[in-house]
Amino acid sequence: MTRTTNEQPIGRADTGTPGPSGALVPVLAFAGIVVAVMQTLLVPVIKDLPQLLSTEPSNATWVLTSTLLSGAVATPIMGRLGDLYGKRRMLIASLSVMVVGALISAFTSTLLPMIVGRTLQGFAMGAIPLGIGLMRDMLPREKLGSAMALMSSSIGVGGGLALPAAALVAQHSNWHALFYGAAGLGVLSIALTLLVVPESKVRAEGTFDGLGALGLSVGLVLFLLPITKGSDWGWTSATTLGMFAGSAAVLLLWGVYELRSKAPLVDLRTTARPAVLFTNLASIMVGVSFYVVSLVLPQLLQLPKETGYGLGQSMVVAGLLVAPLGLTMMFTAPVYARLSAKYGPKTTLILGMLIIAIGYGAGLGLMSAAWQSLVIAVVLGAGIGLAYSSLPALIIGAVPASETGAANGLNTLMRSIGTSVSSAVIGMVLANTANNVGGVAIPTMHGFRVSFLIATAAVAVGLLLALFLPKQRPAPHTQLRASSEEDANLERAEEALRSFRGRVLDAGGTPVARAKVTLIDRRGRQAGATLSADDGTYALAVPAQGAYVLAARADGHAPLASSATHTGDDSPVDLDLSLPGETVTA
Repeated sequence: MTRTTNEQPIGRADTGTPGPSGALVPVLAFAGIVVAVMQTLLVPVIKDLPQLLSTEPSNATWVLTSTLLSGAVATPIMGRLGDLYGKRRMLIASLSVMVVGALISAFTSTLLPMIVGRTLQGFAMGAIPLGIGLMRDMLPREKLGSAMALMSSSIGVGGGLALPAAALVAQHSNWHALFYGAAGLGVLSIALTLLVVPESKVRAEGTFDGLGALGLSVGLVLFLLPITKGSDWGWTSATTLGMFAGSAAVLLLWGVYELRSKAPLVDLRTTARPAVLFTNLASIMVGVSFYVVSLVLPQLLQLPKETGYGLGQSMVVAGLLVAPLGLTMMFTAPVYARLSAKYGPKTTLILGMLIIAIGYGAGLGLMSAAWQSLVIAVVLGAGIGLAYSSLPALIIGAVPASETGAANGLNTLMRSIGTSVSSAVIGMVLANTANNVGGVAIPTMHGFRVSFLIATAAVAVGLLLALFLPKQRPAPHTQLRASSEEDANLERAEEALRSFRGRVLDAGGTPVARAKVTLIDRRGRQAGATLSADDGTYALAVPAQGAYVLAARADGHAPLASSATHTGDDSPVDLDLSLPGETVTA
């Protein structure tokens, strides 16, 4: 089992320490938006990439595939590195790699350097789970809900806002300006992070699981590569089927190794908890539904009116009409916080998916005018915003504080898998239903409607999965509220009641300051930790009733472990911890 430290996070309202700057949330959200821009940066020039890079269309697709693969690999790995060595440090590293990648792409017009640059840009996707982890470590709970909602939604916000901006640049300037702009945004985000965001003190003890990272990376590449290239290679080709089989074998062996590892990259036992498992599975379905609208609406809007159903809009206008998808997701964050505070993140996830289903269902009959596309974008943005906002709250409510980076990295990976599957399936549907006019494949209205039906089906599956999420009260140290300051103070008072409390003493009865007291549940997992005050007093909130072990240690003393039971009612259990005599040091 990985040993963890989980002292009170800096900046929490009940620590008595100065909180983070009020600019923390906007700066972290801006970082999330910047890295999300990488996913849609080249959408306006996709059809021109073979000519721009002097290569075949099948080779040009690697410019997009490389970013997707590196982003999928980076999210869980960077999350774990953040848990171990500092989330702010890894956030800056992610943004720095993105800037280098953007500059490489900006200075080249040949395929191989472009793929290298785009691969480096994809590594920045790890910034989103790192930002969520920083928020969890630093913000008081009354601000945490809306902040994490905004950070989680930044994936869609960045993607939605990038479309019209990138279209405008591509239409009126050299396409390399897209990468210069991305590098500039990355440098600005790094500077703001250095100025505003402090480092989190929450750490996981242990070492980085290099072999586990390699195994996960190989397994993901073998899985995602045939998904993104299957239409080119053939879905029943030996290459495609062989990679899927190889992926299954590698991920199976990786799972066995992770279960036996003392410091795993991903704690699969935690991942198997119903709250985490069903959240991750639902995330895949939300990712599928999100990407469908991004693929369908821009094409429908830009098709010529001569087709009989195309809306004949320019690239820039089409981007502007789809942009409210991201803007609505951004403005949904405070709404989510209030709903989640009252009804819980499970309910908001279900509500979000219901709105998505309504949006796609209504969209089947709203494809005949540009303004109707705007309506679809707004409705879907609201639903996707609520769904995306709920995911980190569900994950954080089910994992220890020291694992939030890795756990949210895995959840972000699940969304990426959903978008990858969506891209492959919808691309295949649109290709198979297209009309061939003069050697050019023209998507049909039938293909667009089938795509919307697939999105609706994905949401229905996600809704079913969400219903299996357990109803649980979050542990006091992870409870997410968007309430008033008075409510937060009341919650902290309740936490003090549902606790073990007492003093840490030495053999002579003298109080011991700065002793670490760890609460361990009956399954051997850490349920909380704190440091004793100058007078030796400590208090540890109890997640649930049951038997616990309180382990205490301090410099110059042998460690102590004491068994205790809490009934779970609103009354503290008083327990003094007497450390054995001083140890003899060499």
